Amino acid sequence: MRGENGREIVLVVDLDGTLIRSDMLLESFWAAFAGDWRTPFRAVAALSHGRAALKARLAGGAAPDPATLPYNPVVLAQIRAWRAAGGRVALVTATDQRLARAVSDHLDLFDEVHGSDGTTNLKGPAKAAFLCERFGAGGFAYIGDHAADLPVWEVADRALTVGAAPGLRARVDAIRPGAEHLDPPSAGVATALRAMRPHQWLKNLLVFLPMIAGHAFAPVTVMQGILAFVAFGLVASSVYLLNDLLDLAADRAHPRKRNRPLASGALPLIRGMAMIPVLLVCGIVVAVPLGPMFLVVLAGYYLLTIAYSLWLKRKILVDICVLATLYTLRVIAGGVATDIPLSVWLLAFAAFFFLALAAVKRQAELVDAAQRGVANASGRGYQVSDLPFVSQIAVTSGFVAVLVMMLYLNAPEVLSHYSSPWLLWGACLVLLYWVARMVLLAHRGKMDDDPVVFATRDRVSQVAILLVVVLVVGATLL
Repeated sequence: MRGENGREIVLVVDLDGTLIRSDMLLESFWAAFAGDWRTPFRAVAALSHGRAALKARLAGGAAPDPATLPYNPVVLAQIRAWRAAGGRVALVTATDQRLARAVSDHLDLFDEVHGSDGTTNLKGPAKAAFLCERFGAGGFAYIGDHAADLPVWEVADRALTVGAAPGLRARVDAIRPGAEHLDPPSAGVATALRAMRPHQWLKNLLVFLPMIAGHAFAPVTVMQGILAFVAFGLVASSVYLLNDLLDLAADRAHPRKRNRPLASGALPLIRGMAMIPVLLVCGIVVAVPLGPMFLVVLAGYYLLTIAYSLWLKRKILVDICVLATLYTLRVIAGGVATDIPLSVWLLAFAAFFFLALAAVKRQAELVDAAQRGVANASGRGYQVSDLPFVSQIAVTSGFVAVLVMMLYLNAPEVLSHYSSPWLLWGACLVLLYWVARMVLLAHRGKMDDDPVVFATRDRVSQVAILLVVVLVVGATLL
């Protein structure tokens, strides 16, 4: 390929935000953090020696798998077209040389690769100076995505941007008229909301369970329940984002989870990281009017979820118990927020019922792993051979939960709340059927990883939920 002056030019491609819809520094940080909770402290120590040293330190740890990175198809097409026309292509990036080399080896599209070396951070003016020395001023076309690339575009023969915002496009056009702009910016509000997993907020409806069980529907109580629901939703979304960052590698290896905003690159990692403290603070602000005890329960939920994301989810059986505890904490939070005493019966039912749901979740993951021909569930401690045992936990816990509910219905203080308590036995039968069916569907591989989300989309589950509601209301009013 030749420039306007007839001189042969090289296509120089940036890595972060250009070739991949991600940032290798953050990728390597979260890959290392997922395996070692001490990573942030070590990163701070390395950063005291400069960004190049930090990149070298992280690159020496758990490196991201180049085969699963979210590559930009528009940029890949540009590279292939350039090579097809006989041009040379170079990958030049501020990412550490080892990671850049791994990406180049995987793609097999570059004639040469240059990255940061632990001393020099190959970014901005340093990159511009390197390229001028390597190819000469005007001896290359450059594809980049960030304002830090402006010094490079100034000395390039041609300028190409990727996913650049309108302001950056205007600045590039000012220094390089005729610049080519590829792949318009994305990651709008809808993408950020999807990363928060609003469908998972359905689990937070459990905060209303003490209110329903206690027949307490005063306006103040309902408002307290709504505040608890919103607070848990915001805090839970904060944790979901953190968990997605820690699970980038596992999610990208999963046929469905790889489409999540962070794993797919639809939402930049830095934006997801910024959302975590914002959502947490907003959740705490909403929770403050509910009193210090609710804040204690919310803090316990948050800390236990962090421990689960960093460590406990890889501990067999412990992970299922923790998931059941996180469900149950929502019920406890509902009682604390509304000042409604929680009965032992309700807590026992919740513990066994949510243990069943947690086991079904693991069962579905193991069935999915078996269908994909892998030996274990990615990022978990279970093997496919554990499937019968996990299924037994799901069935047994679910049936024990219904047994607890049956015993609960015989308590005199419970019977006094209902005019036709015999109808509640119908609700028990519906729950027995629903639990058995959920385990069966998971066994057949017909369930998503989360049984709660699956139930909201499954017509039979919807009918079962409606029947339970009708029977409870009938027992109260008839």
